[in-house]
Amino acid sequence: MNVKLSVDGEEIELNEFVMKILSGAIVGAVTSLRGIKKDWKKIEISVEK
Repeated sequence: MNVKLSVDGEEIELNEFVMKILSGAIVGAVTSLRGIKKDWKKIEISVEK
């Protein structure tokens, strides 16, 4: 899986371990929701404060 993280428009470089942790947590949470197809292609999350 390809994971990208950017903070205030600046892309943050992620190592393989962090990519696996983030992708696993996000995919696990999202795919457990009702109505999400098993053959999804892309998940996008935006967090603002």
